[in-house]
Amino acid sequence: MISNKLLTACIASAITITAISCGNKSENSDVKPNGIEPLVAHIDSTLKPNDDFFNYANGAWFKAHPIPESETSNGIFLQVKDTVNDAVRTICENAAKKTDAAKGSNEQKIGDFFFSGMDTVSIDKAGIEPLKEELAKIDAITNTEQLQKEVADLQRLQVGCMFAMGVGRDEKNSSKYAVQLWQGGLGLPDRDYYFNKDAATENIRNEYKKLIVIFLKAVGDDDKKAEASAKDIFTLESALAKASRKIEDLRDPYKNYNKMSIDKFNASTPHISWKSLTDNMGIKNVDTVIVGQPEFYKALDGLVANTKIDVWKQYLKWNLVNACASFLTKDIRNANWQFFEATLSGAKKQKPRWKEVVEQTNGMLGELVGQEYIRSYIPTGTKEKLIEIGKNIMQVYGEHLKKLDWMSDATKEKALAKLAKVNMKLGYPDKWKDLSAIEISRASYCKNVMAAHQWASDDNTRKFGKPMDRTEWNMTPQTYNAYYDPTLNEIVIPACNIIVPGYVGLPSDAVLYGIIGGSTFGHEITHGFDDQGSQYSAEGNLADWWTKEDRDKFNAKTKLMEEQFNEYTVCDSLHVRGAATLGENIADLGGVVMGYEAFKKTEQGKGTAKQANGLTPDQEYFLGYAYAWMVQRRPEALRRQIMTDVHSPAQWRINGPLANIKEFYTAFGIKEGDKMFRPENKRVVIW
Repeated sequence: MISNKLLTACIASAITITAISCGNKSENSDVKPNGIEPLVAHIDSTLKPNDDFFNYANGAWFKAHPIPESETSNGIFLQVKDTVNDAVRTICENAAKKTDAAKGSNEQKIGDFFFSGMDTVSIDKAGIEPLKEELAKIDAITNTEQLQKEVADLQRLQVGCMFAMGVGRDEKNSSKYAVQLWQGGLGLPDRDYYFNKDAATENIRNEYKKLIVIFLKAVGDDDKKAEASAKDIFTLESALAKASRKIEDLRDPYKNYNKMSIDKFNASTPHISWKSLTDNMGIKNVDTVIVGQPEFYKALDGLVANTKIDVWKQYLKWNLVNACASFLTKDIRNANWQFFEATLSGAKKQKPRWKEVVEQTNGMLGELVGQEYIRSYIPTGTKEKLIEIGKNIMQVYGEHLKKLDWMSDATKEKALAKLAKVNMKLGYPDKWKDLSAIEISRASYCKNVMAAHQWASDDNTRKFGKPMDRTEWNMTPQTYNAYYDPTLNEIVIPACNIIVPGYVGLPSDAVLYGIIGGSTFGHEITHGFDDQGSQYSAEGNLADWWTKEDRDKFNAKTKLMEEQFNEYTVCDSLHVRGAATLGENIADLGGVVMGYEAFKKTEQGKGTAKQANGLTPDQEYFLGYAYAWMVQRRPEALRRQIMTDVHSPAQWRINGPLANIKEFYTAFGIKEGDKMFRPENKRVVIW
């Protein structure tokens, strides 16, 4: 699901695929025209489905497609991403060729942005000039008031220093926008990177400090000052990290909802003026705020009071360069890539320049790119197909809720009412965002990115005090992802999810429902009833609508799932974090169950005989579900995922839920003694 807290910058959702190939085929594609053939071709016949279904279903593909040196993973996501990138590249290059495009038009902005990113000669020649205005403002700081003013300015540029703040829906009154504050200010991906004692994390910390030195020298510090400042910055960030909650603790919506008047908040942090900060960020007349982690802000207040201004200034400089490194000179770009892509995630070489700039253009001007993408690359009928399958999954979900033997009639009635109110946004928005205020030119790539960042920040903050916009999308149609928003009780499935590598036209219903039914619609709808989403009402408000007995029974089931996933080992020593990944694991289980039940209502699903491909319909369905998570990652990337992500690694997103489903046991003859087997008293049956 996606949190309504825009501060977290984290989409906790299932990346999904659906069922029609479109656009240009990437070099990574494995196109076969005969329906089920990709599934059969992917099977590793040297393995048994009874022992490791994930690698049995996908192993042959993995062997034939090693991870490219420029990537940290390979599989279905990269195949689709390559297809999207090819399409967006064409859009960008065609726009860039038209030097006479009308100023302010979509074509002019896309073309000029892409051109500026590809113009590495001008980028290198400019050096750090795009940052000089902000660097001068930082240099001029002499007191905490000026420090906070510059922090507000940097926050508007999406430079994540000190803390995270933005405007989102009030979780206890979702018809209103509220100012929300969240822990933040760290340069490493998560608090645990500052404290874990294993050799890999120790090395990451050492390399991180070296990167800080490189970036500070790039803006004028000598060796001695840069090295001393790197130590100070790391100490400062470590203090922020110590006051930050672990990802498991960020999943409790009640503990992370602390609403108070801004006067009370100011009193609790006497060295920080939140009225001035919110005003400087363009959020006017704020009377109340929602603070996610009050203890973090207490610690931050102490750091503002007791840390030397010069240390804060160096910290701001580091954050500014770090946020803009990908858009600056070759030396800065290389150092940035070496740490964040190679050291942290295991990449072996940099991506082609065009791909980096395409992805950045798509990220910054996605609503503009999306309009052309929809016109040129999405088949007619995409929305209709998504609606059809979505409605089928919704129907099955209602049937399951009515039959639950552990949920009381009172809670069932409210659950069914919530299900009936789930809004499905499918394909692409009916109304596009207005990006006319963004000034884009061919003069400076970095300044173009900064302009886009400032527009996005202002677009967020200007919501405060205005009526709720329920038409807004938080993903573009060319984004290969999906989400459930509990405060709107809605699921969003972008059009790009219609792509499935290896098929020309629609695959069989078994594959279709294994992929879009299970890992997309079923998964996202289940988020409305997982351990977090179930705490929100049909109207999207944080509220207790369960009976105590029902909640206790539900918690007992989810505790069993948490224990199941804690057992899974990744990279020899790390384990899946069952508490951190619980919501996604619940959604995976619900998704595959609902996809299966919807499939059984189709003509193919009603049969039992083996098909021409040698598979029974049920076997084909479960292989289709495994295809949805055909992803292999480098060890470094897996380690980073375990430390920072609320999703389990792909292997356990398949093996974990399937090990709880009796129909899967029957389809593949799973029996006691097999590695996929779980005793019935340990199987998780929720829906």
